[in-house]
Amino acid sequence: MMTSDCPNTERLNALSDAVFAVVITILALDLRPPHAPSLDALFELWPTVIGYAVSYLFIAIVWVNHHHLLHYASAATPRLIWGNFAHLFSVSLLPFSTAWIASSRLAPLPVTVYAGVFALVNATYLLLCWEAVDRPAIEAIPGQARMMMRMRSLTTLLGFLAAAAVSLHHPMVALAMICICLAVYLKPQVAGHAPYPASEDTTRPQAARHPSSGTERCPSSPESHPQQRPNRPA
Repeated sequence: MMTSDCPNTERLNALSDAVFAVVITILALDLRPPHAPSLDALFELWPTVIGYAVSYLFIAIVWVNHHHLLHYASAATPRLIWGNFAHLFSVSLLPFSTAWIASSRLAPLPVTVYAGVFALVNATYLLLCWEAVDRPAIEAIPGQARMMMRMRSLTTLLGFLAAAAVSLHHPMVALAMICICLAVYLKPQVAGHAPYPASEDTTRPQAARHPSSGTERCPSSPESHPQQRPNRPA
């Protein structure tokens, strides 16, 4: 249970994992079998297959980067909580946009909305980066690595917006641009720092691992508060 004195990100991670699981389930429920037992009927489902594959890959990449990012959050601040809700809201729009491009057989406007959802997810992820990585002075991520994370987010955000514009005339080209932007996030960490601080005890709470962030140390176990033994008489 989070307290006002020393909140942590455990419940935030649990809620996020549940939302991602529901989104994947809804995405899979949109898959329908062919109307006839023939290869021609199966091939008619190619827009659904493409949309499902790209969306599933996108959700997997978003979850990996979300998990990686929250690892560096020292506490569940109000800005981080509401930013995370905004991020999850944008992710929850993916099944709707995926179903639309499948039913319209990749028509220009649905693909534009599809790319717009990707841009919205990336924009809210950038907000999470500002709160989880930039706001607390976390020593585990050097300043150059933070700058590269911001540049990656801004560059891919522009890429998704460009894909939304291109989709009005060339929907398949826009889908290819979306896949290229997704490939940039296959590896969540950027060059210049390790995936996680290797020299720190991962069993300790995050606020205790990053005392420089200004948060108080959370009591986690009896070992963190050693008992004072009385001095024996000489």
